[in-house]
Amino acid sequence: MSAKEYEEKTIGFLQPILDELGLRLWDVVFSKEGKEYYLSAFIDKPGGVNVEDCEAVSSRMNEILDREDYIKEPYTFVVSSPGLDRPLKRERDFMNSVGRDVELRTYKAIDGMKEFRGILKGYDRDSVTIDTGDKEQTFSRKDISLIRLAFDF
Repeated sequence: MSAKEYEEKTIGFLQPILDELGLRLWDVVFSKEGKEYYLSAFIDKPGGVNVEDCEAVSSRMNEILDREDYIKEPYTFVVSSPGLDRPLKRERDFMNSVGRDVELRTYKAIDGMKEFRGILKGYDRDSVTIDTGDKEQTFSRKDISLIRLAFDF
């Protein structure tokens, strides 16, 4: 199986657990760092996840991973928050972030600016629209170097 197949199979087992616990799936990544393999599940909920959320998901999912044994490489299973500075990359990242405050950076200046902030209003395969407070502005995805959730500290 490929990394993508491992991730998809893991999502299938993970989603019912998250639904029951009132959590959202942000991402699942099977990766190799040095000689070690990791299966990482990133979870979220309004207000953020805590250690108890991660522990509950991890213990339930570990039982399934042991039983199903579909990953042939030795690996470590990790459950965590996607972090405050999570970039939006995949369809579900954008879907889960509509209505939330985002920071957007472009490769080249647009109207003299390369950094924008606003509420994510919409997206499609080719564009992203944010409401900056003054106006709604649509950006071509090919012009965006980074888009992530925005937070004030």
